[in-house]
Amino acid sequence: MLNVLVTGASGQLGSEMRRLGSAASNDYLFTDAAELDITDAGAIRRTMAERRIDVVVNCAAYTDVERAEREEAAADRLNREAAGVLAAAVREADATLIHISTDYVFDGASPEPYTEESHAAPQSVYGRTKLAGEEAIRASGCKHLILRTSWLYSEYGHNFLKTMLRLTAERERLNVVFDQTGTPTYAGDLALAIFSIVEKGLYAGNEGTYHFSDEGACSWYDFAVEIAAAVGHDKCRIEPCRTADYPTAARRPAYSVLDKSKLKRTFGIEIPHWRESMRYCLHRIYNCNER
Repeated sequence: MLNVLVTGASGQLGSEMRRLGSAASNDYLFTDAAELDITDAGAIRRTMAERRIDVVVNCAAYTDVERAEREEAAADRLNREAAGVLAAAVREADATLIHISTDYVFDGASPEPYTEESHAAPQSVYGRTKLAGEEAIRASGCKHLILRTSWLYSEYGHNFLKTMLRLTAERERLNVVFDQTGTPTYAGDLALAIFSIVEKGLYAGNEGTYHFSDEGACSWYDFAVEIAAAVGHDKCRIEPCRTADYPTAARRPAYSVLDKSKLKRTFGIEIPHWRESMRYCLHRIYNCNER
């Protein structure tokens, strides 16, 4: 039986991992900042040794893209420094680190989906610190899988889907950008992929960087329209607008669709279309007591 440490277990992805872990054949330890400071090398080493950890799934990250522009030190501490601390402890324990990264490591200038070998050129503090975290993990020499994902949402926490549910219920009109294209990804789908890789032991011998998002692509505007239509919020008129009409501190990729061929080929994982997963998430929000 494996001993698996999941950090950031109260976030979107961590919460989905916790839900799946209840049916696991292995022993999962779920922690968040209050229980385990992942920037504290001593605390990490003690936990790894006491619990004899075989696999660390790092779901913790500084994900507020706008605030990161003002709080670069805080973003760097969690996205780069903590990743390096975890990687060093994982190497010492001869364990494996599964780390979550982002499509924001790319500049958005590509005319086609990004592969794992595509040149990374982040345009924001968030993207730069996440890329620095990847580089720290690779430099550590630990056994690792880096999973880049995009536009994550779920029934937990704060995310675009839940914001659109609220705004389209409250407002008669809403402007949403149509010139940023990517793939909405249900955190439950990513959690299930990670869970499958861990439970089947598929991480062994398959170390490296992989891309995971749901299938398909759309703009934020398209996503908002689909959300509103699915729940009958037809009184709100959603209008497309350009990114330039609503300037933000952080620059976001205009195009960040990820090529998932390597992950599907290596692990045999079937990935649903984003519309299918969106409807499933909405069903959970409106028909389940669990949040």
